[in-house]
Amino acid sequence: MAFNRSSPLAQLMQAPVRLGRVEWIGIRPARRAAMLTPERIELNPQDGIIGDRYHSKTTGNRHVTLIQSEHLLAIASYLGRDQIAPEDLRRNIVVSGLNLLALKDREFHLGSAVLKMTGDCHPCSRMEETFGEGGYNAVRGHGGITARVIVAGNVSIGDAIFPVEAPLL
Repeated sequence: MAFNRSSPLAQLMQAPVRLGRVEWIGIRPARRAAMLTPERIELNPQDGIIGDRYHSKTTGNRHVTLIQSEHLLAIASYLGRDQIAPEDLRRNIVVSGLNLLALKDREFHLGSAVLKMTGDCHPCSRMEETFGEGGYNAVRGHGGITARVIVAGNVSIGDAIFPVEAPLL
């Protein structure tokens, strides 16, 4: 069954969103290695994030992982903590001010790059190892999104994130 792009729901899903902001950047140089936290990264459509362990190892659907800073607070609350560190979730980019699910089926600007959301970023069993019992369930529904790079560019802390085609609020 085809999705009716002129339906009221489809129009709401394409409605304007607030401009978001990059708060944190992390790359994984190797499996289980400590996250590196550069101020700036380079992205390209062939490889994703230059220097990340997934560099040129993916089909592109998981070039970049993003999570909302607001969800870090929710996960911490579910774990009975005041806060959790972004690197514990091993996502590449933490943003604030924008509901990442508003990017579903959209291309978006991230710094000078353009990406497209490819899906939800579900937790892995390592969340139990990282956070203890209940870690996996604490992250469920709050793990962020995956995206592929459409247009090469750079991303720095403080850069904007917003849909390509949508006007901003």
